[in-house]
Amino acid sequence: MDNSVLIHPTSSEIPVDLFVSKKHPGLPRGDLGFLDSSGNVVYKVTHQSLKSSSNKRVLLDAAGNPLLTLCLSNSGCWQGYKGGEAEDSQLIFRVQRTKNKLTRVELEVFIVGEISTEPATCDFKVKGFPFQKSCNIYSGNLIVAQTSLMYKLHQPFPKRGKFRLTIFPGSVDHALVAALIVIFLD
Repeated sequence: MDNSVLIHPTSSEIPVDLFVSKKHPGLPRGDLGFLDSSGNVVYKVTHQSLKSSSNKRVLLDAAGNPLLTLCLSNSGCWQGYKGGEAEDSQLIFRVQRTKNKLTRVELEVFIVGEISTEPATCDFKVKGFPFQKSCNIYSGNLIVAQTSLMYKLHQPFPKRGKFRLTIFPGSVDHALVAALIVIFLD
């Protein structure tokens, strides 16, 4: 298990594009994949239904090691745990849906770990349109990542099965961004 998740963010000087799709030869059927520009799987997400009423998704690296476990609670909030087992792992973040209209979704993300007497303020916001596979992830007023459909010339309607995730330079962990995209699309 990689202990550097959310501790040592990637500090690149240029934006990183990942392509998100469920249809790729290197992925089991139904798993979501995040691929680099060469078509190599960077992250993959497995879906597991638990016996209880909550659902669980596990974000894996390219070698299949669990990085984050995402659990949907009965209250409708998501929780992200470090590693592959939520029961034995450290809680990293919580996600609360603040707007859920037919076409528009907004999420607030709270990083866990800082104890404060002040009311909790969100660390990230995710705003967008899941049907169009379009969202922005904000840290304050800065866009740290965004998704968009892949438009082509002479194609009036883009396909929604594959879309682009652009992560802008900064101190946000790419695995965290991938996890937020999974939650956004749910």
